[in-house]
Amino acid sequence: MVFSSLFFVFFFLVLNLLVYNYVDGIEKKNKVMLIFSLIFYSWAGPKYLILLLGMVFISWFCAIKIEQSKHRQLKKRYMVLACVFLIGLLGIFKYLNFFTGITSSLIGLPSEATKIVLPVGISFYTFQLLSYVIDVYRGEVAAQRKYWHLLLYAALFHQCIAGPIVRYQLVADEIEHRKVRIDEFSKGIMRFTIGLAKKAILANSCAAVADTLFPTGHKEILAVPAGGLWIGLLFYMLQIYLDFSAYSDMAIGMGWMIGFHYNENFNYPYIAASIKDFWNRWHISLSTFFRDYVYIPLGGNRKGPKRRTINLFIVWALTGFWHGASWNYIFWGLYFFVFICIENRGWLQKLKTLPGIAGHAYAMIVVYFGWALFRQESIVSLGASLKGMLGLNGNGFMDMSTSIMIKNNIFLLIFCIIASTPLIKYIGMFLRGLVNRVCKIPYITYVYEMVAPIILLALSFMALIGNSYNPFLYFQF
Repeated sequence: MVFSSLFFVFFFLVLNLLVYNYVDGIEKKNKVMLIFSLIFYSWAGPKYLILLLGMVFISWFCAIKIEQSKHRQLKKRYMVLACVFLIGLLGIFKYLNFFTGITSSLIGLPSEATKIVLPVGISFYTFQLLSYVIDVYRGEVAAQRKYWHLLLYAALFHQCIAGPIVRYQLVADEIEHRKVRIDEFSKGIMRFTIGLAKKAILANSCAAVADTLFPTGHKEILAVPAGGLWIGLLFYMLQIYLDFSAYSDMAIGMGWMIGFHYNENFNYPYIAASIKDFWNRWHISLSTFFRDYVYIPLGGNRKGPKRRTINLFIVWALTGFWHGASWNYIFWGLYFFVFICIENRGWLQKLKTLPGIAGHAYAMIVVYFGWALFRQESIVSLGASLKGMLGLNGNGFMDMSTSIMIKNNIFLLIFCIIASTPLIKYIGMFLRGLVNRVCKIPYITYVYEMVAPIILLALSFMALIGNSYNPFLYFQF
């Protein structure tokens, strides 16, 4: 079950909100959310629910022991135990076949340990539980005494499949004390429908073009002319932002509907003026996780430039590896590590002396080619893609079918580029202010906030009905 499915939008979510608002008291509301979250998570396979329950139990038990222990060494042992357990299970389910593949090529062992199906969202709830245990150890948050409250935190369906990575300290108080205001509920509906429209209308449409013009199969790549590959990669660049940020929008919106407040996960990364700026805007919850729980504990930039470089290397290798069990993701992370190091060596200061457009152009060129590395899991496919973009595959720059596809989707391309910037938000703010000043009708803004979600929902419904292509990008997460 995914957020952009008709079943989820028009049945599961509606039923969840109806039952949630029907019951009284925060404890009953929490139980409703937990039941729906467990149903949601077990939809793809109930057996993996046992894994989630076990990981939460170990985190709950160890956190209480950390808080109860009087000696720091004993606290540390429980913290390490929980971390080893959580990371170990993540490693088994997500990375075991990757490592057995490496050993197979080196010493001739079987290429696959077993047929392991990756539980959806395991990377997200594992990182959430890690942050919880570590924060309890650091004394930054009190251990949760109620197991099922911690289970609710980890399993809450809003953010369990595509983020953002929510830290326990952010929602600890809201689990037991929260209220829903009418204005926030309205904002939540608006934010959810914006995310749904981004996914159903824009991201899915970009995906269809990207899969045709920038395919992942080697033979398919060879059939696409150079111009098609360039445009196809641009559509993929737009797709992955619109898709990923759409899920975050929907998660944040659903949180507002019931009184939870999650941090923003994207801040228009495609207007960045440097690679460092890009990563301050892209998947913010992941960036801050690695900063606070890996980079800073390793010493950050406090132990000299050499150690700083080593720390950055570890962080960016882990960042890439987190995205999937494949070499291309690791190389993708290290690709950004190289540019971060270049910027730390003085390039960033030089960029600030240049016109803003220069920094933006540099950042987008780097990000653009980075997505080619991210998309193509095979070295052969990546090589064919890059050769094709240089016109070395022997099929010219453009053919008729590619030209027609680009012309048919040119307005989609323009609108998606605009949607990746704050321009629409600023225009909306301007128009609302203008209407309020001209019309001088009280509460006209509320009318807009009631009508706009209905329009977006209707357009999304038509898009989902009319287009069966609704890819889910987060199976490897």
